[in-house]
Amino acid sequence: MNYKNITIAGSGVLGYQIAFQSAFHGFHVTVYDINDDVLEKAKAKFNILSEAFKKDLNASQQQIDQAGQNLSYTSNLAEAVKDADLLIEAVPENPAIKTDFYTKLAKVAPEKTVFATNSSTLLPSQFAESTGRPSKFLALHFANNIWIHNTAEIMGHDTTDPKVFEDVVEFAKAIGMLALPLHKEQPGYILNSLLVPLLSAATRLLVTEVADPQTIDKTWMKATGAPAGPFGILDVVGITTAYNIDKMAAEKTQDELKIKTANYLKEHFIDKNKLGVSTGEGFYKYPNPAYKDPEFLK
Repeated sequence: MNYKNITIAGSGVLGYQIAFQSAFHGFHVTVYDINDDVLEKAKAKFNILSEAFKKDLNASQQQIDQAGQNLSYTSNLAEAVKDADLLIEAVPENPAIKTDFYTKLAKVAPEKTVFATNSSTLLPSQFAESTGRPSKFLALHFANNIWIHNTAEIMGHDTTDPKVFEDVVEFAKAIGMLALPLHKEQPGYILNSLLVPLLSAATRLLVTEVADPQTIDKTWMKATGAPAGPFGILDVVGITTAYNIDKMAAEKTQDELKIKTANYLKEHFIDKNKLGVSTGEGFYKYPNPAYKDPEFLK
């Protein structure tokens, strides 16, 4: 793996984190987004991220300054990828937007550039043809707050070049990630394949009035040693995400329980703007949720 120049397309929730993480670990990073206003907002988020790196990773001001020097910004796609060894796409999770992006990208990227999608729900095979370089395309998926939850799931498709796959695994390690290679395509990768059924089972127990959120979380935490239960996790993920998944499933299947779950989340949380950590309240109140109280499991 001899990557030096990395381009991040999209400076949203994960895009700007991936950019800063890569720059912090010594790579030259170009941040691309649709216009200069969006890029200015990204620069402001890097200042907040700098403080998080100091607090959580004990990063020095010198390291932060060096990371800042490794970052550059542009809203011109051809300019953004002209030297890129690897481009990581973090544009909105919409198949039409991603396909359009790859079609444009394929026309301007150098032959050497490897493309990786950070999509959490869409498979690389859906976009392989539109990239114009299927063998140099795969998925590289990060969890939110990547400097702490430093997982990188690497997933190719049927025609991904094994050498490209190995290079991206090495890159993930080089930016401080725990590299998690998948051997075949799987919707939801490893993490969400495990997590979504857990969260769904928890909301089912709640909506069918088997137990309340705190009792369900206590059960999971005490029995497994986990630091949070499913409802604590839902607050971090964001209740809107869970609601959207249940709503789509309800519309698709007309399953009574899915409809009931979507309606429950809408009435008790979405309509009241109790969306989790981001709004200060979800199943718990923040910044000091009950499940972090030492007395919670007594």
